[in-house]
Amino acid sequence: MSTPAYTRLDVDERRRQLLDTSAQVFTERPYDAVSMSEIAGRAGISKGLLYHYFSSKEELFRTTLETAARELADSIAPDPQLPPAERVSASLDAFIDWIEVHEASYVRLIEDGGSVAGVRELLSRVRQQSAELIAGEAVEGAPPPVLVTAALGWLGFADAACIHWLRHRHMTREQLRDMLVATLFGSLMAAASVEPSVQLKLG
Repeated sequence: MSTPAYTRLDVDERRRQLLDTSAQVFTERPYDAVSMSEIAGRAGISKGLLYHYFSSKEELFRTTLETAARELADSIAPDPQLPPAERVSASLDAFIDWIEVHEASYVRLIEDGGSVAGVRELLSRVRQQSAELIAGEAVEGAPPPVLVTAALGWLGFADAACIHWLRHRHMTREQLRDMLVATLFGSLMAAASVEPSVQLKLG
């Protein structure tokens, strides 16, 4: 007898439900304080079934973050039709919108994510890819390492600045965005100043 066509959809929907539940639980408390039993209970399933979908808490946490990273990347993808400065501003607007909606998850990710080996590797990979994308937007062709280094440094600054802003709201979101744009361009121009062969296209 053939398998019903809806079986795969049911599996995908269940997996998505578990990832949504995982995101809620991991947002509430640090990684080490969360158990698979708790996540299973919140999802209304047995712990055994949860392990059927995810072999370990680390895998579940990592998959939850990968899903969020993909959603974030889709939401902040640069519009190639815009000039560079407007393109960066639009992407940062989308990023700030996202961290406001997912504030607790974002703060937990930045502050606790590095404590889990598999997640630390994921964050490192995402940062490297993001830095290469940012640097690539600033030049024609493959970005030189000096620009990737500058972009990596700026990403660290941006996360620290955004977390401080989320906690204190001491400036408007527009001021935060404009500061991030200015510091990004400043970082890239500083990198280009020590590598004269780099020709930026930031106009």
